[in-house]
Amino acid sequence: MKQNKLFTPATLVLILALSAACAAQPALPPTQTSVPSSTATTAPTSAATTAPTSTATSVPTATHTATPQPTASPASVAAVPGLLTGVNLAGADFGPVDRRPGVYGQDYFYPTHVEVDYFMGKGMTIFRLPFSWENLQHSQFGEFDPAELARLDDIIGYATGRGARVLLDPHNYARYYNKIVGADVPAAALADLWTRLATHFKDNPRLIFGLMNEPNTMPTELWLADANAAIQAIRQTGATNLILVPGNAWTGAASWDQNWYGTPNAQVMLGVVDPGHNYAFDVHQYLDQDSSGTHEECVSRTIGSERLATITAWLHQHAQRAFLGEFAGARNDTCYAALDDMLTFIDHNAGVWLGWTYWAAGPRWGEYLFTLEPANGADRPQMAVLLKHIPPAL
Repeated sequence: MKQNKLFTPATLVLILALSAACAAQPALPPTQTSVPSSTATTAPTSAATTAPTSTATSVPTATHTATPQPTASPASVAAVPGLLTGVNLAGADFGPVDRRPGVYGQDYFYPTHVEVDYFMGKGMTIFRLPFSWENLQHSQFGEFDPAELARLDDIIGYATGRGARVLLDPHNYARYYNKIVGADVPAAALADLWTRLATHFKDNPRLIFGLMNEPNTMPTELWLADANAAIQAIRQTGATNLILVPGNAWTGAASWDQNWYGTPNAQVMLGVVDPGHNYAFDVHQYLDQDSSGTHEECVSRTIGSERLATITAWLHQHAQRAFLGEFAGARNDTCYAALDDMLTFIDHNAGVWLGWTYWAAGPRWGEYLFTLEPANGADRPQMAVLLKHIPPAL
């Protein structure tokens, strides 16, 4: 879950308006108070048990005083060639759910070509692009909004034209106008969204289809049915692109085998059916006390590898693959070490991990605690940690 989880009132206040940021996985049972960040514009989702009700529109601009610089860690291993390493370019997911479709340039914003250039200059090879389903498709089974589709085309075309990959991310938490897909909204509506997206983008092999950001507060079996319907729709268009499939409970890595949210993802998500045999799991993991991505403090210097250990063993056991679509750490020494530890663990297990995208960068983040957006052209301190795990250009 991330700060983006503007869904929960408590988190909404804290996050302020991060419309779609991604999500962390709740490491704690549903007694936690944090809310999913994905509804908000900016931050990770938490393990909250209530459905997202994000309302904030603005992005966090809190200022942080001390900003320790990360130091080299002898525990790091060399970056692994072939891993996809990058960042979420958020902004198109911003805006409160109760005011969608939003107004472009006021409620939400798209990343710029300059941002793509900056991060590719650091060696990054993939951008996760969160966007709002409602802004693109105003009604179920309706045509796409031409202006919104043009904005997607522009940033995707620019990034993939430069050789990067783009991960499309409907940042909706398995909701449409805040109604649960498969219950209040037919699963066929999500399948229709992906039929249209796949038809439009299937000829771009550098595009990855992320089915949905952080499904939560629903039966895991219901989400699997939704996902399989969307996958089937994608393949019926003839698209062969890689598909990333999230789990339930904000697709938290640490909670993958837990049952506080229903049947564990570790059991249900083995039922994914892809006729194209080209999918992996999208998981998120934050490093704070409740995996919500709403606190500046990371639990420990080794919490990253600890929270990825169980799901990594599961991936090895079942010959599956995963991608870490959201993770982050604030500007302090413990978090720098925890980030390094997490990415070192992925480097050591590159056989089952495809890569990662940090949460987050993009326009209008201000002094958000996790932002990777450069300040007046200067790198944010977290970049020094990430650079140790970005493979050199071939």
